[in-house]
Amino acid sequence: MTSTSPRLHRSVALFACLAAGGLAATRAAAQPPTLFGQARQVTASITADPSLSPDGRRMVFLTVVAGMQQLFTSDVDGRNVRQITQEPFDHEDPAWSHDGRKIAFVSDANGGQVIAMMNPDGTGVEALSPATVHAIHPSWTPDSASVLYCTTDDLDPPRKNESDIYRVDVATRAVTRLITGGINTYPAMSPDGRRIAFRKIIDGGNSEVFVADADGSNPHNLTHDPAFDGWPAWSPDGSRIAFASNRGGNQQIYVMDADGSHVTRVVHKEGRATAPTWSPDGKALYFPICAKADGVVGCEIFSAQLEAKR
Repeated sequence: MTSTSPRLHRSVALFACLAAGGLAATRAAAQPPTLFGQARQVTASITADPSLSPDGRRMVFLTVVAGMQQLFTSDVDGRNVRQITQEPFDHEDPAWSHDGRKIAFVSDANGGQVIAMMNPDGTGVEALSPATVHAIHPSWTPDSASVLYCTTDDLDPPRKNESDIYRVDVATRAVTRLITGGINTYPAMSPDGRRIAFRKIIDGGNSEVFVADADGSNPHNLTHDPAFDGWPAWSPDGSRIAFASNRGGNQQIYVMDADGSHVTRVVHKEGRATAPTWSPDGKALYFPICAKADGVVGCEIFSAQLEAKR
């Protein structure tokens, strides 16, 4: 989605030639009067939360349509877009299973927030989590047999409430609470199935990336930074964790080793970048950036190629 078209390349080259070779003529030419002043942006789309298929060829994401968050699939370059949900309620946080057979997401079908799953074409929707709690941020275990999720920490925003992390078995619907005590969100299991990375808010509001054993034991802080750190995502080989942080000012995407060392900013873009997801080969990250232009907020999906780990 971020590649530059040949037509745009030609336009930039032509502009450079004109600027270099025709500067004197430009200065001498009479300029027409400005009739209306500066242009102002009046439209913007909201597209976010990408998750890639295990073959790396497709992605699922949400786009706001007529005020509702709907799910779409496309090629990873943004082409061949297809809408897979149409119902008049929000569909959020899509996550493609590692075996490619299902997409988990948050369904607001009955006014609550329930973890559900469906086929990649949008058919066969099934609820996974109990309707008695507001559940958000699903992610799959490596064997695609279970889904991790958390209860919402935004029952009364902007105040945060306690939230726990759970695991639901797809076949039996058995639910196991893994992490409790405080505010725990955005769970993600490591590719070997032995650890869970998650966001934890501590010390009255400091958001950090933690990691625990797969059963929720032995939690410890990885980021140790006063900035707002969150949205952890394991690399396919389990050696690194991508996350979002505002430690440099704007919320941007960072990568660190799985032990919290060697923190590196991936790219610097204007706006607020969150929720990174890895390409299956570990060579790229996909993430949404929300930015405000002329009073209009829009969100779009970006990709960034990564250098090989030294």
